[in-house]
Order: sequence, then C-alpha cells, then structure tokens
Amino acid sequence: MNIRLMAISTVAAVAGTVAFAGAAAARDQIRIVGSSTVYPFTTAVAEQFGKSGSGKTPVVESTGTGGGMKLFCAGVGEAHPDLTNASRAMKKSEFEDCQKNGVKDIVEIKVGIDGLTIAQSKAGPAIKLTMEQVFLALAEQVPDKDGKLVANPYKTWSDIASSLPNVKIEVLGPPPTSGTRDSFHELFLEVGAKKVATLKDMQKADAKGFEKLWKSIRKDGAYVEAGENDNVIVQKLEGNKNAFGVFGYSFLEENAAKLRGVAIDGVEPTYDNIASGKYEGSRPLFVYVKKQHVGVVPGIDKFVAEYVSSKAMSKDGYLARKGLVALPKSEADKIAATAKGMQALAAVDVK
Repeated sequence: MNIRLMAISTVAAVAGTVAFAGAAAARDQIRIVGSSTVYPFTTAVAEQFGKSGSGKTPVVESTGTGGGMKLFCAGVGEAHPDLTNASRAMKKSEFEDCQKNGVKDIVEIKVGIDGLTIAQSKAGPAIKLTMEQVFLALAEQVPDKDGKLVANPYKTWSDIASSLPNVKIEVLGPPPTSGTRDSFHELFLEVGAKKVATLKDMQKADAKGFEKLWKSIRKDGAYVEAGENDNVIVQKLEGNKNAFGVFGYSFLEENAAKLRGVAIDGVEPTYDNIASGKYEGSRPLFVYVKKQHVGVVPGIDKFVAEYVSSKAMSKDGYLARKGLVALPKSEADKIAATAKGMQALAAVDVK
C-alpha cells in the first residue's frame, strides 16, 4: 500500500470511529438481547443498575441465544446491541461472523450455572426418566429390536418401558434458534444415544451418522416447538397435565407450586445437585459484551461491574434468589477480574 492510500485508510478509520462515537452518543441506554434463560437474571441486574443511579435502566430483549448472536454480531454502532445473553458458549462460526462485521473485541462473562430441566404439572402422573428413555422418546430415528434405524414408532411413554405411564409422548421445548435447544441436544439426546446398547457400533464406525442421529428430533408432534418464551411452556403445562416441558431450572423453581422437575437417571434437578454437578443436565450461562461500545454507550462498564459483584452473583446474591446457581467463589473472582479488565476473547478460546 502506498503512502497516499495509507493516509486515506487511516482517515477513513478515524472518521468511522468518530462517526460511531457521535451516533452512539445519541443512545444513552444500554441495549441487551439474547437467551430467554438468561433474560430474568440480566433483567434483575438491569433493574438494580437503574435503581442505583448509575444510568438509565437497560433495555433487555428475549430473542433466543442464536437470534441474539446474530443481532450482536451484525456490527458496531448505535443500531446494534451492546451485550447479548447466551445459554451456551459462543460458537466459532458466530465469533467469525462478529469479526467479519467489525465486532473485534468481545468479552465473555460466565455468570452462573443452570440446570436444563424436563418438568411436568404436579397434576400429572409422577415420572422418572433415564437419558436413554429421553432419547428414545424424541429422536427422529431409533434402533429396532435388530439394531436397524427406523422412524420413531413410540407413541406413548409405556411403549418405551412398561414402568412408564400409558400417556401420549408430548414434550414442549424451544426452537432450533435457542441455546436451550442446543444444550438439550448435547446434554440429553447425545448422552442418551450413547447409552443405547445397539448404537455402540455406530458410535465407532460412523461418527458423522451418529451425530446426525442425536441432533435430529422427531417432527410428528411428539416434540412441540413452543417458541423462545419459556413462560409460554410453563403456562401450557398448567393446561395439559400429561405434557412435559424443557427449560432452565429458574423457571422450575419459580413455578414450584405448580410444576415438578423430572428426575433423570435417579437425580432430581435441585439447586445443590446442579451446583455439585451431580445432575447431568447442568450447563454454564454467559453474557457477551461488545468492548467497542464501552465508553461510548454510557454505563456499560458499571453495568458489568454490577453483574459480577458478589451481591449479584454469589450464593447469597439476588440472582441466586431468582434461581441462578452460583459459581464457586474462586471461579467467580477470576471472572470478575476478567470483566473489570474487559479482557477480550481470543480466537483460540472459541471452539
């Protein structure tokens, strides 16, 4: 590049930065998108931030993890959100999308642990499931008695095991854009598929085929995509005592008077079981910060500081009272230090 082109490039870069600073100054309110699971926790922090006088209460939208990542990674400037909530870690493809669109500095904050639960109305027949039974109930294809893959034939829970109730399989859950859906595949369906004896050979001989198998949910009505709003699933379970719902632990705890969590492989989805890792359906929750907006949109650094404070994130904090399972103190302290220094993710950190 010659000197003249370098000069033009430098001027353009400076002009772009100044233009962003001027445009963003017109927005004096933090905007956050993303996961419906993380939404109630981020909303609680936003309300606390507003009450503290540190700035206007941030606007928090529940768009789903995948939808939030698309909005977050679309670019830098007033029109784009400052933070996004996620019920799984950012994917490599999303990180690359961010980089391509100029979102170069992304700060990852692990805010706590969630237990992905299968829940039912307390008016329905109490049930306990295994990971294998969950896979057999919801996979698009399952092995028959000879080990051959066939379209899922199971209509009732008792078709899978005589010890289960003779009621129609109906599970309400999130759509593919949801981080909860991604977690459900990995924490339940993949684990369940690995426990099916007749699939052992497939795991070794056809890894891609096996992955496609546990990532494919049946489309005949046994699994119902109920949208990104977990409260809608809760309401539908109240009206249908034989249905089951998939959502984060906080929604189960909030509705404990009406719903019960289903024990998986003999372990109940309780706070202590999730915190200890005894409950297999546990997963980390995240908030991602657009570092380029810090210092331009007012209050982002103070909002993040509130989020990682002990009064919010600790076991005795106000987020725990909302159902967030707290991280061990040593881990929380490291995350708080990362957040304070606004340490950006490196490409090698993203899987």
